[in-house]
Amino acid sequence: MFDGLTEAFKDLSTPLVADACVRLEVPLRLAPPGIRPVAPGSRLAGPALPARHYGSVDVFLEAFETARPGSVLVAGNAGRLDEACVGDLTALEAAAAGVAGLVIWGLHRDTPELLEIGLPVFSYGSCPAGPVRLDDREPEALADAPFGPHRVTAQDVVFADADGVLFVAADRAAEVLETADAIHRTEREQARLIRAGRTLREQTGFAAYLERRAADPSHSFRRHLRGSGGAIEE
Repeated sequence: MFDGLTEAFKDLSTPLVADACVRLEVPLRLAPPGIRPVAPGSRLAGPALPARHYGSVDVFLEAFETARPGSVLVAGNAGRLDEACVGDLTALEAAAAGVAGLVIWGLHRDTPELLEIGLPVFSYGSCPAGPVRLDDREPEALADAPFGPHRVTAQDVVFADADGVLFVAADRAAEVLETADAIHRTEREQARLIRAGRTLREQTGFAAYLERRAADPSHSFRRHLRGSGGAIEE
């Protein structure tokens, strides 16, 4: 189910994966805006390893006990901006457990050390303070991780790059990646033609679209593109 995710995502992007989800009517589960890589250029694709944070690193260490190689720690910390829940020791331990990277609904710290370690980490940003609280742990602590409006489980796949983070059900991931690749190839050809002097309006028959829309206001550009084989919105 999870084999080949990193390789399949290598030449793609989260915008392409998002467009593929829209085209296939797969639920579009985006992380809240603002989640960014600590190291520019970082990319991630792998099965989710969910864990809810309650103020102590022990929940992450416990998650690493059962981590599959190449998995991505999804650290749910309620989007808090008053504490960092991941630092250099957690990242080092994650790497030792075979985890491919971390996405945090919250903040990190130890930025220079994280850059040196080189494990991809995505978060809202940095904060020097660690937690001073210790909340009661819920039974679902390792079953799922809330991340914005979504609950991420081990049956999800994580995709992350400079544009953000999104989650896709594992049983749809192969189909989504295949469609994302098709969209990518179409868009690259369109880009090549624009550089060669053939505008996107020409390629998509935009004049014909405007004429059709004048006669039928319900005719959308997206529907027009689907009929013409173009790709720009999804």
